[in-house]
Amino acid sequence: MAPSTGAHLIARTLRDLGVAVVFGIVGIPVVEIAEEAIDLGIKFVGFRNEQTAGYAASVYGYLTGRPGVCLVVGGPGVLHAIPGISNSSVNAFPLLLLAGSSEAHLASKGAFQELDAVSFLTPHTKSAYRPATLDAISDAIHNAYRSAYYGRPGPSFVDLPANIIQGVESSSSTRGRAGLVPSPPRPSAEETALFRVAQLLKTAKSPLIVIGKGAAYARASESIGSLVTQSQIPFLPTPMGKGIIPDSHPLNTASARSTALREADIVLLLGARLNWILHFGAPPKWNPSAKFIQIDISADELGKNAADPALAIHGDIATVIPQLQAHLSTWSYKPESSPYTSRLLAAKEKNLATAAKKAADPGLPMTHSSALSAIERTLHSISPPDDGRIVYVSEGANTMDISRSISPVSHPRLRLDAGTHATMGVGMGYAIAAHIAYNGIGAVPGEAAINVSESVGKPGRKKIVCLEGDSAFGFSAMEVETMARYGMDILIFVINNGGVYHGDADDEGRWKDLQDATLGSGDPSKGEKGLRSTSLSFGTRYEDLATMVGGLGLVARTPEEVEEATRKGWECGKVCVVNVIVGKGEGGKLEFGWQASSQPKGSGVDGKNGSGRNGDGMREKGKGGRGSKL
Repeated sequence: MAPSTGAHLIARTLRDLGVAVVFGIVGIPVVEIAEEAIDLGIKFVGFRNEQTAGYAASVYGYLTGRPGVCLVVGGPGVLHAIPGISNSSVNAFPLLLLAGSSEAHLASKGAFQELDAVSFLTPHTKSAYRPATLDAISDAIHNAYRSAYYGRPGPSFVDLPANIIQGVESSSSTRGRAGLVPSPPRPSAEETALFRVAQLLKTAKSPLIVIGKGAAYARASESIGSLVTQSQIPFLPTPMGKGIIPDSHPLNTASARSTALREADIVLLLGARLNWILHFGAPPKWNPSAKFIQIDISADELGKNAADPALAIHGDIATVIPQLQAHLSTWSYKPESSPYTSRLLAAKEKNLATAAKKAADPGLPMTHSSALSAIERTLHSISPPDDGRIVYVSEGANTMDISRSISPVSHPRLRLDAGTHATMGVGMGYAIAAHIAYNGIGAVPGEAAINVSESVGKPGRKKIVCLEGDSAFGFSAMEVETMARYGMDILIFVINNGGVYHGDADDEGRWKDLQDATLGSGDPSKGEKGLRSTSLSFGTRYEDLATMVGGLGLVARTPEEVEEATRKGWECGKVCVVNVIVGKGEGGKLEFGWQASSQPKGSGVDGKNGSGRNGDGMREKGKGGRGSKL
């Protein structure tokens, strides 16, 4: 057998680990790794920016349950990939980042794209390795992959110097370990701890189960559904926890979120953390007397913020829930006779009526609510939520917030958004990853569709639908070309209000006056101050990004045009961008809605915030969208 190059050894190690897809951007010297990987049957998906490639690889790990792999060049490539590292770490998505680097013997000499990436990334990853010899390649990659995969998922890194990539193994070389990494251990809980929390749950007058995306990653939907059915405890999904139990379930309190938080006395956290999304578990959003029971795979998370470590359970959710059910035995909460559930129902009815009124607004230009509602009505007529044939990807403050409540899902991991870091720019990378995970590339089936232990809807292809704010879309819009190159029929709606949060004008003439004032060529007598910091160009033709790469570009200005464009985009068989024109929105004070609503009285911040963000990011105060008083 002929000696192998380092590039071949790297690619073969990935293949032996079961890696089917590598995301990234090639250059010297990592192009050799990508080519060897392709020759071994691994699909390489080339992006236009390492940032988006990192996002894609990280969420691919979340969707498939095994680390996503990203390959980049050294120096600037590593720096551009850092957002993917951060996204993986904060969201607990498993990610293996591989990067080239300059020859080891040129360290400190100012070599091509030189960067001590191991030292740089060690504080931000679960592990970081640089193999010193070709013999060490397999072990380094294997260990990094396992590190990203086991325990609390996260990022790991392997730095690959050019002399290792281009080196040739000697006749005496040993290749290290090979083969699949077994699935991570699923630790169970201590029986004494389970007994303690079960007894506490039985005393609850206003119990609540909070379901986060960690439960979706743990493939725990069946056990959680069984727990809710048995216990009859109301539940609240976090934005990416939607679908673990169908949104249509009568015990879902998402439409009465504020009431549930304000009144809950015993709270069971399943794959959710008491961070900013859940207001740290603190008043005034939460009941000051609330007690939190955590079940988490990460011991470090137990007891954080308002949680009591004495009530925490360390273990795998899918393993622990059946144990907890056994301790609860035949006990169940009686929602039909509870004043708490009566108030939840009243709040749901009120808020849904308010939301329906906003969605039915006949005015033009359309609002976010009326435009997104038209999209959803049409999508549901094509494919009802119970079919599970649509994967939603949403980002952008207003768009993400409003679409969250408008777009029901009935199966886990079918809604992806900006996540725990509220990161704008993830949308296109997430959409590409979701398409590959569920539909595969060409004749290669999707890993998330074949390696599953729970239902993700009806068999067959899934349509990836992106609901993008115009500002968020701009971060990674060039990846539309990537979608076209790989034959992905992704349907993208750009909700275009001409600004970050809000635009400056609803007509081009007014916007031009503001632009002229900004450029110093306006009429001083008008007293214009110019474009605001939140302004984007008026009437940008986002749909042209699709047509320039052979896709379909459409514009929609009315609900009727939205419906027609949605149907055409669904059926066209190629990437489609629909430019949905909505009103600029009202200007006002910008603030983090979650921060304002989490401040105690007397703090100088209005605790009666009407932002409508409900823990998902920034929004104009008092300009809430759908369900802004939930």
